[in-house]
Order: sequence, then structure tokens, then C-alpha cells
Amino acid sequence: MDDVRTNDLPYWVGLHRISRLGAARFALLEAAFDSMEEAWLAGTEELVAAGLDARTAEEVMRRRPDIDVRAEYERLTEAGVRALHRPHPAYPARLREIDDAPPVIYIRGSWEPQDDWSVSVVGTRRATAYGRQAADELARGLAVHGVTVVSGLARGVDTIAHRAALDAGGRTVAVLANGLDTIYPPENRGLAAEVAERGALITDYPLGTKPRAEFFPRRNRIMSGLSLGTLIVEGDVKSGAMITARLAGEQNREVFAVPGSIFSPQSRGPLSLLRDGATPVTGVEDVLEALNLTMIGAQMDFGRAAPATTPGEQSLMDALTREPRHIDEVARGAGLAAAEVSATLALLELKGLVRDVGGMHYVRVRELPAPYDPDAGAEPAAEPAEESELR
Repeated sequence: MDDVRTNDLPYWVGLHRISRLGAARFALLEAAFDSMEEAWLAGTEELVAAGLDARTAEEVMRRRPDIDVRAEYERLTEAGVRALHRPHPAYPARLREIDDAPPVIYIRGSWEPQDDWSVSVVGTRRATAYGRQAADELARGLAVHGVTVVSGLARGVDTIAHRAALDAGGRTVAVLANGLDTIYPPENRGLAAEVAERGALITDYPLGTKPRAEFFPRRNRIMSGLSLGTLIVEGDVKSGAMITARLAGEQNREVFAVPGSIFSPQSRGPLSLLRDGATPVTGVEDVLEALNLTMIGAQMDFGRAAPATTPGEQSLMDALTREPRHIDEVARGAGLAAAEVSATLALLELKGLVRDVGGMHYVRVRELPAPYDPDAGAEPAAEPAEESELR
């Protein structure tokens, strides 16, 4: 990759502030000019000759005097944001493969090589107790196995997925539908800071761009484009999660869906995907096997739950199941006083053995398995495989 292509990033950033210049029109400029600096300095006739329509060429000429490319680039640096254009070697390789790959993306945090092994976990903002539990355990399981969890920082399933990945000690990436100087929803500012520290915030919108309804469907192509596959936890048939699933299919990425109740509106989306051939997911092993990621977390050993250590803790564990149970029902089942149950459940939550799924309902958390081994229980090979053969 030549130096000109990688060193004229400020001109990519400057042109990217002109809204009529999308992925396809940037591609025309790339093909017609030796650099984006040359495209930036071009006149109307040259821009039209490059393939831009007259209206877009006029818009470039109109907006250009108001944009100081160097100042714009310095503004990003001061905000702690890194810009990457499509030719840059650090631009996510999988994202570059999609038809409408963003000409420029903006990152707070870092996109690391291991993030190429990522799965998007998305779903409704109004998750049921079942959906919250599924999102938490699946995202946590992916993180424990070394898979980066990608989502959209939205309320509901997205927030749960990011939080679960962080709590498991893994990496997570949030794709935003606005500039990185705005966090939406605002209550996720703290979560966004953690994501940037342990992963990345990514957008294709310049600084100063506020969230708008029409931006969210378009950002979904980045979530699916970054990932090996997209997992839909819950959502209705016309939800944003279903848009992400459709885009993943168009990008030739795997689509996964969590089966749900036929009586729940939030399960309509996943059930329709399963009817159309999506891979059903009943545990993280289904995702790992389908994406051939069974060995990626072989060296991981974090996120393990501490055991129950007292008779009271064990009694509560025996009274809990994988289905949500109200704290009063748990207390009756364990034969313990309400005050003792409340305090002991708090300790068990800290140990990672139980989870409050809302409304004073608790579930017993399935202990995360050891890194998935598809050959478990099979006859041993005559000779152990070389490490390089397992990657």
C-alpha cells in the first residue's frame, strides 16, 4: 500500500464531512485520483469526469471552503478519536469486504487483531426475563472463549451483551449511530467508557453528528460487517435486530437465533429466522462450532464461578433452577428466613452462581464450560495434533 494512500487521511476525513459522499462515490474518487488530496483540490469538471453527478460535485465545491482538513483531523486527535480510511492497514479487514464499507470509521479505544474473531449479539430494547438471561449467558460465554462481542450500546439486549462480556474479562465493541462525542442512550455513558477501555467504540459518523432514527439501520451493517456471525436473541419481525440479521445474510455471514416462546411477540423475529434457515442456539457451543471457533479460547480460564461454601448457600442453590423464581418462592423452597435469603442471594450473585433477572426473580447460572472441545468423548487420536494444526 503506497504512502500517498495512507498519508492523506486528513483529506478523507474532510471529504467525509460532506454527506453526499458515501461509500460508492468515495470509490469513484479513489479510482479517478491518485490521492484524496488531489480529489479535494479538484474542480467541478474534474469531479464530474470522475463519475460524480453534477449535484454532488456542486455540493463538494460549496462545502469545501468551510472545512479545514488539518483542523478537523486535529480535532479528532484532541478528542481521543482515531480515524481509519478504507486503504489503511489497520482498517478492519472483514469490514472492508462488504459492498458499502464505510470510507472512514472513527474509533475510541482500539480494534485489535483478535477482534477479527467477533460475533454480534443484538436484540430488542424490551427484553423479557428469558431474553435478558439468554443474552447475558451467551455473551459471557463468547467472551470467556476469547470471542469479541459486538453490539450497538442500545438499551436492552445490547447493553446486557456488552456488560456480560466486560464482566467475563473479555473484549467488546460498540457500534454507534452518531459521532463519538455523543453517547446514546445517555445512561450508558459509564458503560461506553468501559467499552472504550476494554475494546472499542466505532462509528462512521463524524464528530458532532447527533443520533437520528434513520442512522440506526445503517449502522447495523457495520455491526454485521465486523463480525463472523450475528446472533439474534429477541426481537419482533420488524425490529432493528432483524435488519442486522438481514444485512448479515446479505454479507454472507452466519445468522444465529435463540428459540423462544411461540406466545411472545419478542420471539417472532428469531422464530422467523429459524424458519428461514438460521442456526438455532441453545448454548454458546452452537455458535463456536458453527464458526469453527472451538479452539480460540483454549488458553482462557476466566469468568469462573466460585462454589457455594455454606449450608445456607447450598440450600438456596438447590431451591433455584434455570427458570426464574421469585425470591419468596426461593425462600419457601430453601426453608430460610426472608432476611437470610436476601443476604445470601447477594453473596451468590457476587460469586457468579445466581442472577437477578428482574422483578425479584432469580435463576441459577449454569457454570460456564471449559473451552469447548468438539472431540470430547471421542476416541483419542493416535498422536496428538501439532499446535499449528489446531489454530
